[in-house]
Amino acid sequence: MIVHNGVVYTVDNSFATSEAFAITGGKIVAVGTSDEILANYKAKETIDAKGRAIYPGFIDAHAHFLGYGQSLFMVDLFGTTSFDEVVERVKKFAAEHPNERWIKGRGWDQNKWPGKSYPTNEKLTELFPNNPVILTRVDGHAAIVNQKAIDEAGIQPGQTLTGGEIETKDGKLTGVLIDNAVDLVSTKMPASTIDDYVKWLSQAQKNCFAVGLTTVADCGLMYNDVETIDGLQKEGKIDMRMYIMLSDDTANYKRYLNKEPHKTDKMYVKGIKVYADGALGSRGACLLEPYADKQGWYGFLLKDKRYFDSLAHALAKTNFQMCTHAIGDSANREMLNIYNRALNGKNDKRWRIEHAQVINTNDFGLFGQSSIVPSVQPTHATSDMYWAEERLGSERVKGAYAFKQLLNQNGWIPLGTDFPVEDISPFKTFLAAVVRKNDKGFPPKGFQMENALAREEAIKGMTIWAAKACFLEEEVGSIEVGKKADFIILDKDLLKVDEKEILAAKVVLTFIGGKKVY
Repeated sequence: MIVHNGVVYTVDNSFATSEAFAITGGKIVAVGTSDEILANYKAKETIDAKGRAIYPGFIDAHAHFLGYGQSLFMVDLFGTTSFDEVVERVKKFAAEHPNERWIKGRGWDQNKWPGKSYPTNEKLTELFPNNPVILTRVDGHAAIVNQKAIDEAGIQPGQTLTGGEIETKDGKLTGVLIDNAVDLVSTKMPASTIDDYVKWLSQAQKNCFAVGLTTVADCGLMYNDVETIDGLQKEGKIDMRMYIMLSDDTANYKRYLNKEPHKTDKMYVKGIKVYADGALGSRGACLLEPYADKQGWYGFLLKDKRYFDSLAHALAKTNFQMCTHAIGDSANREMLNIYNRALNGKNDKRWRIEHAQVINTNDFGLFGQSSIVPSVQPTHATSDMYWAEERLGSERVKGAYAFKQLLNQNGWIPLGTDFPVEDISPFKTFLAAVVRKNDKGFPPKGFQMENALAREEAIKGMTIWAAKACFLEEEVGSIEVGKKADFIILDKDLLKVDEKEILAAKVVLTFIGGKKVY
């Protein structure tokens, strides 16, 4: 294949632009001017880009691809403005899916409702006496369940567990489960079939290809998920390239840690996903000082810090990458200190802190000290900005969503979305990173603009730096000779278009390994 007459952003070391490239066997064999490529190569297929911008395929450095696919077949609760609206959507879904015994939903956020308080489950219990209902919060760190689900899980008032909370009111269960408490119910759900995986992943990749994503890091899968996806990729049923982080689970360690990371053309299993704390929105993030809007409450770590320390020292002896979810400034400090002890100075293990959301002023330097990678999701800033200061106070919020300060630690930063927590759109990532506004253009002057990224930095964060965070920079992330031909053609040039036009940009074509997938 020959692609010519484009503005090709190679995203090589010098961020050079070109006009054309040639592809053989799914790889790029030459990059140059249109005249050079057309004169030196002949191809079965020639694409005239008509002067449009061509970028390497976008890479989401932190997502939940399988979880997103599953969410497409649940009750969509994103954007609900009250719990009454949640209930109405559940009723509608149940009527349309009468054969579903378990009713699952995702996406509610009580911070967007009047009063901003957690719901209680009476209506769900009354409406669905025979169906277990589990509705997961937008960030996956809390859920509300009905009485049938509580009964099936055997949850009792007064029951306690490490790293989770079972909400009660006047001695009665409200149905709200936070962090590890959610697992009490989710582990009771029926096992998935191969047909389920095909359905979920096919729809997920279709939606992702349409917005220019060609590689995703799926953060936190069990070995059976990995083996199923691996098989489907090898059968040619799933085209999306995936970097896999295994869930922090003994069964996964037994399966993988005594051998080298698993690598195929479309999959790399090399990460270990660990959770230090919960989310800021559900006040599960672990803070150094109490929440500004909940007196005496600090949040909590999800496991004893000795567990994280021993795991880090064990993983330091392997070729696996430790990737830890840390939101609060206390969780980030704990994990950064643990990483620094295990890594002991500059290295190329690329251990990651996922989200790196709230960092104490004194702790930014701990990233660079041991080459620790801050893996951030710009749209978290524009989602949380409405209430982040209420949670953190005016001083502490300045160290939150601090992408520029984090970029300066190692000179590079991978960007993702955390979808389905946020929208899958890389264009929203770009907007939030560069102008620090949401899709409504708010706030007019941007949120904490001192931490905005330059356009070129944002593109690198969505391509070559995201690839580097997944140890894939020799294969994807730029348009260079020898690399896989993963690229996209856009109708607008993100590096030149007015900020008001960024979200209007559309993908014209998406290619993976020279194969047109959109």
